[in-house]
Amino acid sequence: MGREHEPIKGQWYENLEDGDLFQVLSFDEDSELVEVQYEDGDIEEVDYETWQEMDLELADEPEGWIGGDEGDDDEEVEEEEEDEDEDDDDWDDDEEDDWDDDEDDHYGDRDDY
Repeated sequence: MGREHEPIKGQWYENLEDGDLFQVLSFDEDSELVEVQYEDGDIEEVDYETWQEMDLELADEPEGWIGGDEGDDDEEVEEEEEDEDEDDDDWDDDEEDDWDDDEDDHYGDRDDY
């Protein structure tokens, strides 16, 4: 029988039988399914009975891990910053274009130049 660890969302574990590292994504007590994501990004569902039989040890997040929600959040922030920069550039361009249009309109109406 393995070491008993309850599945905790976000916690990393090492399966001592095969050396696999994985993180718990969710645990549905009603269906007794544990959703895990392995270090290589693969996702799998494990039934709770199998979970209890596994020889697990608590582990640290692998170095350089970029999977899961955290990586997605960083990318979204970078994309938002890029969009803001583009909006700022567009605003400046629009202001110059508006000035040129206004200038043409004002001078075009006068014949005494």
